[in-house]
Amino acid sequence: MKTAAVPAGPRTAAALAARRRKTEAALERVHQAITRLRREKAPVSVAAVARRSDVSRTFLYDNTEVRAAVTTAMAQAGERRSRTLAEQDDEREATWRERALNAEEALKATHTEILSQRTRIGELLGQIRDLEAEWTQEAVQRITTENTTLKQRVRQLTTDNRTLDERLKAARSNLRFQDRRMADLEAQITDPSPGVQR
Repeated sequence: MKTAAVPAGPRTAAALAARRRKTEAALERVHQAITRLRREKAPVSVAAVARRSDVSRTFLYDNTEVRAAVTTAMAQAGERRSRTLAEQDDEREATWRERALNAEEALKATHTEILSQRTRIGELLGQIRDLEAEWTQEAVQRITTENTTLKQRVRQLTTDNRTLDERLKAARSNLRFQDRRMADLEAQITDPSPGVQR
């Protein structure tokens, strides 16, 4: 006894229509989820889109339109992140560059001050030697005290100079690090590694 083939009827057409509507609703949810993730500046990934849109990852991978939308959104999010990192590095580099320039300026001022103090000490010592016989003990004591004070000032300036020199070296080292970091980021931006996050 042969079984008669059931012709495709209204039930099959209704099932196909219902399936199409379900797919379209899922597509709409996926697009809305991508839009929300972008607006919130949240990381865009297959897992995040699937969770937000309440669809399976298989659906995201199997549907060509959805897969393209997710891939595009992930690429754009990666570019935005790279731009943000580059901007942050630019700000840090500007800060370190400014610190290095300030340290160099302070170092120059300290050198000038030390030279000025040494010249002044030399002048005072010369005056003491030239006029020591004519000066009273009180005048000699005053000059000696002033000389001691100036020597202490020179010692302080020398210490400050050493500190500023160390800061300048540290600032230059940080600047070199920032330059290397910028080069790495530029390389990442120009040659992003392909791949889909799961």
